[in-house]
Amino acid sequence: MRFRIKPLSEQVIVITGASSGIGLATARMAARRGAAVVLAARNRDAIEQAAREIRHHGGSALAVRCDVAEEDQVRDVAEAARNAFGGFDTWVNNAGVSIFGKIMDVPVDEMRKLFETNFWGVVNGSMVAVDHLGRRGGVLINMGSVLSERAVPIQGVYSASKFAVRAFTDALRMELEHDRLPVAVTLVKPSSIDTPFREHATNHADGIPNLPPPVYAPETVARAVLHAAEHPRRDITVGFGGKMIDWMGAAFPRMTDRLMERRAVWDQQINGNFETAERPDGLWEHGEGLRERGDAPRMVMEHSVFTQARLHPMMTGLLAVGAGAAAAFALRRPDRGADRIEEDRSRDVDTSWDKRRAAVGRTAYAP
Repeated sequence: MRFRIKPLSEQVIVITGASSGIGLATARMAARRGAAVVLAARNRDAIEQAAREIRHHGGSALAVRCDVAEEDQVRDVAEAARNAFGGFDTWVNNAGVSIFGKIMDVPVDEMRKLFETNFWGVVNGSMVAVDHLGRRGGVLINMGSVLSERAVPIQGVYSASKFAVRAFTDALRMELEHDRLPVAVTLVKPSSIDTPFREHATNHADGIPNLPPPVYAPETVARAVLHAAEHPRRDITVGFGGKMIDWMGAAFPRMTDRLMERRAVWDQQINGNFETAERPDGLWEHGEGLRERGDAPRMVMEHSVFTQARLHPMMTGLLAVGAGAAAAFALRRPDRGADRIEEDRSRDVDTSWDKRRAAVGRTAYAP
């Protein structure tokens, strides 16, 4: 399944859920790096304004309104990309919504609606993308979550949808590799990200939705997505906090259950420490667009050293070797200093002994 993957500056990239958050950050970053971008989302005004902004700065962008739950609308996005740019090279299934609340408090019709976007939206996008890329080669990137590996309370329905996305993506990848089709498939799994995610979520909890720390900037995910567009990986976890949850859940599942059941974990997701204005329910209608960041006061990590190390292992290895050499050199210098001090002490002792012996000699033999 060897095929040439174009440099980002030569690619056409389709991004769903591009009106805000990770999708918007990825579209803007891709355009700055020379890619032509097709922005797809329910919020027509937001993506059209974002496309105008990109073109104003010299980039190439096309906005196509799309509800990813509707297969026909997803196919319209692919057709628009073919008409405008002759096709596309990378397709990013990013659109998603969430529900906060205990599973028993969430109506089943809302669960189904969430799966229409989070799961069936990925299915629709993947089918359309593979139909096109299977003939010319390219990259399919699906947006999972660290909750694709470990479910959490309060976001149980969202976790279930992301588990389904991971299973679908893994199975699709194996089938494409078996059939030797020239499509690379990557699953990106972000940790908590500072986007309008919680503002757009449906809330059945007794409090204000929040994201457990550490919280990372949307650009950390955008960089991972664009890296995968040029250097496909099986999966990429963004943020060490999420990777820790993954490791703990795999190694100590019951202990992790107990930790998740503690009140502190629930309070991290639901609290009343800040005020929010009334917003549209993103489950049923599009949310506020053109905002990459959320509005909650929180500390945000602008970079993930863990993710960068995983994406660039050779550079990280060279830096580690350089750091080790510098540390070894630094540790050697005090040793030489200590040797000199010891030599000085020995010299002082010898000198003092010679002086005392001379003094004794003068006293014993003085005329």
